[in-house]
Amino acid sequence: MAVTPELTTAPVTPAAPPARGSRRTGAFGALLLRLHFYAGVLVAPFLAVAALTGLLYTATPQLDGILYGDKLTAATTSGPVLPLADQIAAARAAHPDGTIAAVQPADGEQTTRVVFAQPDLGEKQHTVYVDPHTGTVQGQLTTWYGSTPVTTWLDDLHRNLHLGDLGRNYSELAASWLWVLTLGGIVLWWRRRRSVRKMLAPELSAKKGVRRTRGWHAATGLWISLGLLILAATGLTWSRWAGGNFEIALDALDGRRPALEVPGATPSAGGHHGAGSEAPVAVDPAQADTVLRVARDNGLSGPVELSLPETGGAAWTVSGIDNTWPVSLDRIAVDPATSTVVARSDFADWPVLAQLTKLGVQAHMGILFGIVNQLLLAALAIGLLSVILWGYRMWWQRRPTRDDRRAVVGAAPARGAWLGLPAWAIVVGVPVVFALGWALPLFGIPLAAFLVVDALLSLRGRPSHGS
Repeated sequence: MAVTPELTTAPVTPAAPPARGSRRTGAFGALLLRLHFYAGVLVAPFLAVAALTGLLYTATPQLDGILYGDKLTAATTSGPVLPLADQIAAARAAHPDGTIAAVQPADGEQTTRVVFAQPDLGEKQHTVYVDPHTGTVQGQLTTWYGSTPVTTWLDDLHRNLHLGDLGRNYSELAASWLWVLTLGGIVLWWRRRRSVRKMLAPELSAKKGVRRTRGWHAATGLWISLGLLILAATGLTWSRWAGGNFEIALDALDGRRPALEVPGATPSAGGHHGAGSEAPVAVDPAQADTVLRVARDNGLSGPVELSLPETGGAAWTVSGIDNTWPVSLDRIAVDPATSTVVARSDFADWPVLAQLTKLGVQAHMGILFGIVNQLLLAALAIGLLSVILWGYRMWWQRRPTRDDRRAVVGAAPARGAWLGLPAWAIVVGVPVVFALGWALPLFGIPLAAFLVVDALLSLRGRPSHGS
């Protein structure tokens, strides 16, 4: 006689109590947790690349000194300074091709830099470096808006991985999600610690495991959060898609740097401007000394750049180029024939939004506060890399360890719980997502796709009635 197993008489095992430290979370918390998880896993590689390339870029002033010190620094540091016209003539003798576009007179121990534009160089130029005391040409480099080749190479690496417009999407994706991950992480950490003092330190009572890793991940993220938010905001201002929308916003809010209204070419005594003459009159570089003297007399001290007009008789532009705090970015237009200032635009008169945008960009590039700015950026980059590594370590530590579990790494939070959001939150959230999709396409579009896919998978996974 067969023995019937006593399956039907076995007592029902009560549901296991929640694990220690677990918390019931509402629909909003579930959405935030799931979004933080997936964004962290999928976007973190882009953030890591941005942090690594940014860390390299912070060292460009020192790299310039090592690689190009013989050109950037004058060999002679004492004695009278030659007239600027003589220095320009020496540069022209060494570089007979191209058009002189700008001159940066020597400041301190630096050489004088004479910039030549050539059609075959596109946006780049040739810069010739002249010893201001002897007129000796110490060399030349192919530069990009004044940046040396190594700085230009590292800048392209950070912005687009040397892949052009396609590569710019990587950095924009990283910046678009960095602020979301940062703010979302702060909220999740607050929900767990419920104390600002406790949030500032990791869970040191945890000797090992996920709790300890999460503590270092979250506390470090909190300490660097302000810097990360600034980097995200400033990085987006010159990104491909969000940056274009930012430009539209600047126009709408009248937040651009004011244009310097430089008068056009004016006839001068003995000039060749007779009726029917269409050939432009050549610019006389010898006027540089007059233009520089007028600029100094009108308060433009420190490093400046003289931009030559396209035709003789027109006004020159002199711009302050001291980007360290306090910045000196005033600009004037000088008529060399009369030694007068015919237009002026001071940094103090810029719209506040234009000032903040400029200062933010300079801070992002590590030049606003000199070496202190470089060290802060390096610390942010290292901190972000550490947070990313701890995040992946948590993912790995949460992996199932039983042999019958199919997942290799940590499982994501339960999907679809955010569908329990109140109706008002969904009504408000839908247009917000659409607005973000327009303003920050590489954030809004992936976010919308995530919400749709997550909802569909959740609905498909629910058991049907009567099953």
